[in-house]
Amino acid sequence: MNIPNLFLILVGSLCLMTSSVIPKNQNKTLTYLALGDSYTIGEGVAEKDRYPVQLVEALNKSGKYEFSTPQIIAKTGWTVDELDAGINSSQTDEQGYDLVTLLIGVNNQYRGRPVTDYEKDFEAMLNRAIGFAKDQKDHVVVISIPDWGVTPFAANRNADQAKVASEIDAYNAAKKTICDRYGVAFVEITKDYRKIGAQPDMVVEDQLHPSGLVYARWTEKVLKEVKKMKF
Repeated sequence: MNIPNLFLILVGSLCLMTSSVIPKNQNKTLTYLALGDSYTIGEGVAEKDRYPVQLVEALNKSGKYEFSTPQIIAKTGWTVDELDAGINSSQTDEQGYDLVTLLIGVNNQYRGRPVTDYEKDFEAMLNRAIGFAKDQKDHVVVISIPDWGVTPFAANRNADQAKVASEIDAYNAAKKTICDRYGVAFVEITKDYRKIGAQPDMVVEDQLHPSGLVYARWTEKVLKEVKKMKF
């Protein structure tokens, strides 16, 4: 074998080795679907302050990812079954998504529905979320339900805060149990929210829904889970 041919073989081998270590997400735009209710659509805040939007901004700023604008299927007041219907009437990507987040349940609790009913509905919705994530359970993040009973809205209406807290805890316990069973990440934001939810700068004009400052705290927690994923 002559020297020029040997040189070409060595160069070719080096190129193959180099290409094999290129990160999977390089030159690929990643997709994100956020499912939920008022907390996901960001009732009362600017679009840039919604937690799914903040999450994409943080991921893209890191330089390790390139996510497109998140698709949000959420509406204020939605229960799990209403989210399910909302998904059915929405355009979704048949190819699936690289990341899916799910935050739903507060309106089930607010309307006085039993936890046992919520468990069935939530498990079915979680399976839909996993399907949207191309059946990759480790690409789904579920967020706990915040306790609206700590807000000025609740205080102004003399809501039974202890009762609301107890029911929210029961919902979240059921939610986490199901997530653990499926091996899906569960991000706990409720304890922190109870410490800050009554502060004037942590709610929007309606005195019920979180401000962008709260969503920033949620974003930080979800971001830690997303950074563990391999895209």
